[in-house]
Amino acid sequence: MSEMIDQKRREFLSVASKAAAATVVAPGVFLHSMADAAPRKEAVTDAVRYGMLIDTSKCADGCTDCVNACDSENGLDMLVKPEGASDEAWDKQRPRWIRSVKIQDNLTGKVSNLPMMCQHCEHPPCVDVCPTTASFRRADGIVMVDRHACIGCRYCMMACPYKARSFIHENVQFKPTAAPRGKGCVESCNFCVHRLDNGGTTTACQDACKHEAIVFGDLKDPNSAVSQALAKAQTTQLRADLKLNTGVRYSGI
Repeated sequence: MSEMIDQKRREFLSVASKAAAATVVAPGVFLHSMADAAPRKEAVTDAVRYGMLIDTSKCADGCTDCVNACDSENGLDMLVKPEGASDEAWDKQRPRWIRSVKIQDNLTGKVSNLPMMCQHCEHPPCVDVCPTTASFRRADGIVMVDRHACIGCRYCMMACPYKARSFIHENVQFKPTAAPRGKGCVESCNFCVHRLDNGGTTTACQDACKHEAIVFGDLKDPNSAVSQALAKAQTTQLRADLKLNTGVRYSGI
C-alpha cells in the first residue's frame, strides 16, 4: 500500500511541476520552468559575436510589431503610468528598448522607417563612461547593464549616440524574472540574452516581424543566416563616422 501511495505522490508531483511552468503570479507574470530549457553550461567566449541585420525596405510605415514584442518579452508593457502624469509625458518618459523612428537622407531626401535599439558596439561609449562598470560588453558582443552596480548617474545615456537607453523613474510593481528592474537603473536592449543563455537562437523582435525585416545570429559564422544576408546586401552602420563597429546593421537606407 505504501509503495502505491508513493507512486501516486510521485506522479502528482511530476504533473504539478509541469503545470508550474505557466503559473501566473500576477497579470502578465509567469514562473517559467527550466526543465525543458538548455541553460548555458560554458562561459561566454568571443568565438561568437551576436548581431542583427534590419532591412528597412521591409519596415512598413506605422508598424510597431517589433516594439510591442520587445515590450511584452521584457515586461516593459507591465510598467504603470505614474499617478497624475499625462499620456504625453508618460509616452516621452516610459522605458523603451526599441523605438520606431524615421530618418531622412540629407542628400536624397529619402525617408526610412526603422527600429532603433542598442547597437551593441564593439567599442561602446556607454561602457567607457560608466563609473561603476555597470555598463559592460560581454565576450560575445552583447552590451548590457548590471543593475546591481548601476547607480543611476545616466552618464551612459548621455554617451550613447543612438539614444538607446532608458531610465526607470518610478517604483516597479510587476516585473518578469527574465528582466528584473528597479527604480533608478538604466536599461537597454540585450538581444534577448535570457533566450540565448537558455538555448534560444532568436530575439522577440525577429520572431514578431511578419515582414521578415530582421535577421539575427552569429556574425562570426559565415554560414549563419545573418552573415549570409550581410554578404548579399549593401549595409549601413548608423553613425559610422564614430567607428564603433556596431553589431546592428541596416540595409535599404
